[in-house]
Amino acid sequence: MTDIRTAHTSELTAAELFAVRTLLNDAFEGDFTDEDWDHTVGGMHALVREDGELVAHGSLVQRRLLHGGRALRTGYVEGVAVRADRRRRGHASAVMDALERVLREGCYELGALGAADEAVPLYAGRGWKPWRGPSAVLTPTGIERTPEEDGSVFVLPVGTKLDLDGELVCDWRPGDAW
Repeated sequence: MTDIRTAHTSELTAAELFAVRTLLNDAFEGDFTDEDWDHTVGGMHALVREDGELVAHGSLVQRRLLHGGRALRTGYVEGVAVRADRRRRGHASAVMDALERVLREGCYELGALGAADEAVPLYAGRGWKPWRGPSAVLTPTGIERTPEEDGSVFVLPVGTKLDLDGELVCDWRPGDAW
């Protein structure tokens, strides 16, 4: 039996958080850092279980993105992963269904995420749009371009008009900006 639950980080038990971290470590083959973990917590989580066992996860955390002279309240998708032996069964779509529901109902103006190449078909197929303009990060010393991220940032407008060819600037954080 498959069960899908959404919960804030504060509602998850230590055992659930450990299971999420283990899933992410395994799914990203050891390339999931402590900074990546920090980016994943503090918001809403979508957890998919089969027979009580965690098989998929994703989270939505609040960030501010600057675009067109405005700071947009953004729901940023992090930590989307499916256990290797459960892939291609709709679990990532179930995670995104839950997170997109929170995004649309949570007073956000925009959804955003940084997509790995293999995940682009999932997000594009759900209506997420690739950001065509330049990307940047607002660092403690000012705005710095992030050209290595150009083409991998996807957005889902939910409450504001966007110029997908304009500049998009994310708030600074340790580790990966996007």
